Amino acid sequence: MPIENKTIAVLMGGPGSERQVSLASGRAVCAALAERGANVMDVDVEGTEVELTGEVDLAFNVIHGTFGEDGVLQRQLNRRRQPYTGAGATASELAFDKGLSKRRFIERGVPTPPFEFVATGTGDRPNLPLPFVIKPPREGSSVGVHIVREEPEIDAALADAANYDVVAMVEAFIDGKELTVGVVDGEALPIIHIKPRSGFYNMENKYPWLNAGSDGGEPPADRGSEYVCPAELDGDTTSRVQEAALAAHRALGIEIYSRVDLLLSADGHPYVLEVNTIPGMTETSLLPKAAAAAGIDFPTLCERIAELSMALRQR
Repeated sequence: MPIENKTIAVLMGGPGSERQVSLASGRAVCAALAERGANVMDVDVEGTEVELTGEVDLAFNVIHGTFGEDGVLQRQLNRRRQPYTGAGATASELAFDKGLSKRRFIERGVPTPPFEFVATGTGDRPNLPLPFVIKPPREGSSVGVHIVREEPEIDAALADAANYDVVAMVEAFIDGKELTVGVVDGEALPIIHIKPRSGFYNMENKYPWLNAGSDGGEPPADRGSEYVCPAELDGDTTSRVQEAALAAHRALGIEIYSRVDLLLSADGHPYVLEVNTIPGMTETSLLPKAAAAAGIDFPTLCERIAELSMALRQR
């Protein structure tokens, strides 16, 4: 279904911790859709209600994290019979909640690191052996994530996780390559190898421009990441990683597109960490990078997501 002359409302911003990233995604998507002939409305969402005026053929959702990615927005749009892009309410809820998605991965045989939950603020301690990762189960962009290598680091990591939830997920640490795989219309895109300049792929290394000074200066030199796409992996390893990504995408019942984050251990085993149903959508974000490596430019990627979504939601 062509998007030319269709009215598309691009939903961006949102109330969560990834608001600024979402606004950047939204601006890029607006420009791409307008280039392809759509009538574009940019909608800056600040709370947890979306108001759309007039006839809207499609809501293009780029609200990352809370509200936009957790199924709440999708349920609102479902009630209004408003077509929207990407995963539906149930798949969004499953993917956003790391506990729910982990349990589904285990049920469906998707490789994922061992994990447990610990109540925050109670004095409870993890049972997994060090090192491990402590993270809030319902946040994105590595918000509140800590790699814990020594016993004295546990309390501070749990205290930070308590800022986001009453429980923390504790996950076995896999020392390996950080990879991500985009999935569009059931097909895996080329693998990206993420190489953070320091530490791990946290908010500062994902979005160094957020840390630029108020004077518009450059972000710190030790922040940011390098990206290799396609990742320099042999054919067998590439197949295993892409199959693990597709298995995770299917296990959660995700529609249209996603981006799957994995770790590849030193012995060549992939481990799925999480699936992002609203990945970054600036021209330099990871899903567009992978699409470009497959010969799909950014406007075509946005157009394809919109067309697939309109066709799905009409059915």
